[in-house]
Amino acid sequence: MNHLLRSHAPITDEAWQQLDDEARQRLSPALAARKLVDFAGPLGWRHSATDLGRTAEIGGPEGVLRARQRKVLPLVELRAPFTVSLDELRDAGRGALDVDLDALDDAARRVARAENVAVLHGWSEAGIVGISEASSLEAVSLGSSFADYPSRVATAVEGLLERGVSGPYGLALGPDGYTGVVETTEHGGLVVFDHLRQILGGPIVWAPGVRGAVLVSLRGGDHLFESGQDISIGYDHHDAESVHLYLEESFSFRVVTPDAGVALTL
Repeated sequence: MNHLLRSHAPITDEAWQQLDDEARQRLSPALAARKLVDFAGPLGWRHSATDLGRTAEIGGPEGVLRARQRKVLPLVELRAPFTVSLDELRDAGRGALDVDLDALDDAARRVARAENVAVLHGWSEAGIVGISEASSLEAVSLGSSFADYPSRVATAVEGLLERGVSGPYGLALGPDGYTGVVETTEHGGLVVFDHLRQILGGPIVWAPGVRGAVLVSLRGGDHLFESGQDISIGYDHHDAESVHLYLEESFSFRVVTPDAGVALTL
């Protein structure tokens, strides 16, 4: 039996399609961290840990044997509950296109934000060290004006190059910073967003949850995201008025090369 229990929900195939489409539309632009790291999977719900390729020595049985224990990084399960009206779901089954899915939209935002924060800043309770906190480079200040961003990002890129970390590079920007660089024009008429892309050679991504910005090398092999269960909608229970659902995923993340990313602070 599938652990999401979707077949137990009083939801038609047409309504499930609307739910899945809505979740995909909301998650796609907001899952910023996935656009900047190596993604492996999904490997399935039963996939529980990432092999780190290392061991630790432990006491051998009877004190006469040598023993080593494999090291792994357990996957974390992330769930965001939400509720949808049964009446709305029935209307979806009748072909309504304006179904109220605000609760699903909110759940998608929370999941995307949590994933971005875990990858880019870290999640200590889950054993995840984020790119910015793992970095061996000193954080670079973004300055007081959006017009300062190109010179500050160029400084950060130079820091990676000095460590032998090639590009192209990607930049994760919090929502306010992203809007600012899109709207700001430098002296000479060049939009800050376009200038940044010339410096990076890679994308600038809108990243809910990010504090300041995080610069990441996109050469590959430095930042590894492993997906067990990719983000999916599951069924919990229902009553006379509502169906209680959730978005759920399992994943791990690890930084292989601390020199391949750096934080830019406000």
